[in-house]
Amino acid sequence: MSLSRFVLDGLRAMASGGAAYRRWLAALAAVIAAGLFAYAGQLQQGMVVTGMSDQVSWGFYIANFAFLVGIAAAAVLLVIPAYLFHRGDVKQVVIYGEALAVAAVVAAMLFVTVDIGRPERIWHMLPLVGRFNWSQSMLAWDVVVLVGYLLLNLGLPAYVLHARWRGEEPVTARYFPVVVVAIFWAVSIHTVTAFLFSANAGRPLWHSALLAPRFIASAFASGPALIILALLALRRWGGLAVKQSVIDLLAVVMTVALQISLFFVGVELFTDFYNETSHAASIRYLFFGLAGAGQLQPWIWSALALNVVAVVILSIHPLRRTPQLLALACGLAFLGIWIEKGMGLVVPGYIPTPLGEIFEYAPSWREWLVSAGIWACGALVFTLLAKAALAFDTGRARARPAADVKAS
Repeated sequence: MSLSRFVLDGLRAMASGGAAYRRWLAALAAVIAAGLFAYAGQLQQGMVVTGMSDQVSWGFYIANFAFLVGIAAAAVLLVIPAYLFHRGDVKQVVIYGEALAVAAVVAAMLFVTVDIGRPERIWHMLPLVGRFNWSQSMLAWDVVVLVGYLLLNLGLPAYVLHARWRGEEPVTARYFPVVVVAIFWAVSIHTVTAFLFSANAGRPLWHSALLAPRFIASAFASGPALIILALLALRRWGGLAVKQSVIDLLAVVMTVALQISLFFVGVELFTDFYNETSHAASIRYLFFGLAGAGQLQPWIWSALALNVVAVVILSIHPLRRTPQLLALACGLAFLGIWIEKGMGLVVPGYIPTPLGEIFEYAPSWREWLVSAGIWACGALVFTLLAKAALAFDTGRARARPAADVKAS
């Protein structure tokens, strides 16, 4: 009964709110509905309505998937200082980082689902039900780490919030082992995703030992960027007491990670172009075009420009401490890494083909609309989870004595 009342109180908190909150939910619902409409057409007509083809079989959907896995992994940057170094200021907001991780994993799974031409056959990937191909399949590993990370980020906050709802302090000995597992699991989800790409020997752009470190570095830049923006929004509109020391910590981590990420990009460019071989064809196409084709050049150069401007702002202490400039840098880095890890990594891996043919790719309007719907779904999940967590944190939702419950 205690658990059911806890869930009901959380649902009541999600459903309550002012006019601005209801307008925000309505806007997200409208975008989700538009995405469902576009996806219905894709289901009816098939993947031919997308910009993908036999030559470029991973496009905008998988690009967003790869990016969102990094966002989910970055929640560990709040978990480590909160639970390992006992930072009280971080511990107050770590629940919201985990809520963001849950939203990111849900959205990432949805992107994989819409990328499957026959989503009703997804049961083939389920353990004990379908042919899971464990442990030979890298995709099976990815399913395990994503589902496991989702459960960890649901279970740990649920226990902590349930204890607060009861007016008790969470018992560290009960959840600390889960914290340790979650920390290593967070790194594994993005590492395994990187291995999905780098294991393709026939795709020279991905076949690099540096790919997994690049994934982690970019995740630890884009993830804190989104967490900072989310915490600032919750402080302004949700009444969450976020100490400036938490924002400063995330900003410093983001700065170092973005510097390392740009260094890795420079190392890749030097290696590919100093002694250029046929294996550098994909990266040449990406940055400078190939045989008159260069559709991705505006994407990658825009990404580099956005990341460079962001890292300059973040690397200068007075600029980083200015709230407006910090928010701007977070937005620029988030967008720049989204482009660089998506359209700048996934798509050029297929161009040119192993036979040397060039088939360019651009996302169709359906892909844009479906993707917008999935992003809105992730935002909705985070909004609802954060709303419930705020109610438990502030004491607006508390367990009532059994006598009061019977009387009501």
